[in-house]
Amino acid sequence: MLLTKKSGISLVLLSALMLIPGISFAAEAYESMEAFRASAEYTAFVIDNLWILLAAALVFIMHLGFATVESGFSQGKNSINVIYKNIFILCTGILTYGIIGFQLMYPGDFNGIIGLGGLGIGVDHSDPVGMFTPAYGEQMTIYSDFIFQAMFAATAATIVSGCVTGRVKLSAFMLFGALLVAFCYPITGSWVWGGGWLDGLGFYDFAGSTLVHGVGGAAGLACIMLLGPRLGKFINGSSRVIPGHSVPLATVGVFLLWFGWFGFNGGSVLSADPIEVSYVFVTTAVSAAAGALAAMLTARIILKKLDASMALNGVLAGLVGITAGADVISPTMAVVVGAIAGVIVVGSIIMFDNLKLDDPVGAISVHGVCGIWGTLAVGFFSPAATVGVQLLGVVAIFGTTFIFSYAVFGAIKAIMGVRVSEEYEKRGLDLSEHGVGAYPNFAMIDSSFLSAKTDAT
Repeated sequence: MLLTKKSGISLVLLSALMLIPGISFAAEAYESMEAFRASAEYTAFVIDNLWILLAAALVFIMHLGFATVESGFSQGKNSINVIYKNIFILCTGILTYGIIGFQLMYPGDFNGIIGLGGLGIGVDHSDPVGMFTPAYGEQMTIYSDFIFQAMFAATAATIVSGCVTGRVKLSAFMLFGALLVAFCYPITGSWVWGGGWLDGLGFYDFAGSTLVHGVGGAAGLACIMLLGPRLGKFINGSSRVIPGHSVPLATVGVFLLWFGWFGFNGGSVLSADPIEVSYVFVTTAVSAAAGALAAMLTARIILKKLDASMALNGVLAGLVGITAGADVISPTMAVVVGAIAGVIVVGSIIMFDNLKLDDPVGAISVHGVCGIWGTLAVGFFSPAATVGVQLLGVVAIFGTTFIFSYAVFGAIKAIMGVRVSEEYEKRGLDLSEHGVGAYPNFAMIDSSFLSAKTDAT
């Protein structure tokens, strides 16, 4: 199975690469692993493969970032529940993607709509040379390919966790998250990275503004529409701020995510090419920085305050925004992409509040709305794709994910329910579902409970 996820570069970068000898090598057939190890290509293959593994480790660290961001932006009485969900999603995501998702997403030759590549990781032990040499993917072994992609798969479901935090039944979320990773994410992903119909039309999403973050945002939107807002969020038609219990904890999470994003985008080069990887690092960094500054300024103008949570979401907005075109958008335009994303995320969070859609951590705005912007930005700021094709891809992937999520979460709601009782929610999910509080020495559970009770009455 050959990798089909594209890793194009900007025209300027392409011109520069034409002036130096290429470091990549064509897929070759080797009689044995011993022959491959003795070849001139082996050292380059080892370096490329090692970078993919390091990038996978960086994306793995992002899951700690997601857990701390979600926990920090949530009430203290739900912290253990947040952590539990994030542990579950990462572990289940890896195993589910290994059993089902990987072969659905990268099935080889298929009809372009639903790939059926079998079950498991798909290692052909009768032909190990083909799976662990350039004959597989030029830059990595099948194992490296799988573990890198599995980290992405778990990310999509983790985004949903932030949207539904504070009032969702743990069992309902666990079932939904597993189904999302097993079926919806790999099927829509196969349309582009698996060589499907959108890839054939020229749709471009380098590292997943839509394919990963947009999927999580669309799924989260469907879930909160069925779930309803937290108690006390909307009173007499007005939106009430329910502050998270630890902005410092959320800050740690955002910086962990930013750090891991260098692997998320840099690893998507799918090689250790020094020019391409360093180029992607720069566009990733400057877009995040511009997103934060733009969100700070926008919040100051609209909300009349210096809002740290908006600044943190601005960082993430810039990162999501550049993810689709980190390799084809120039550093200067990456600043523009990030700055626009920073403005968008503030406006989007306010918009969802006005629509009475409760997203406690702003995940739909960060990942969904800014994912749409980042995908369209490829058409605006690079020759990699047209705006029309990008828009078609966004509609197809968002629409499919939303319909899948609404149907599946709706079915779970009808069969077993998706929301905890009012008593459980007021008490906090830590005590109600886990039997222990995250901060027992600081009486945070009791104060949060009393606050929620007062606000609801």
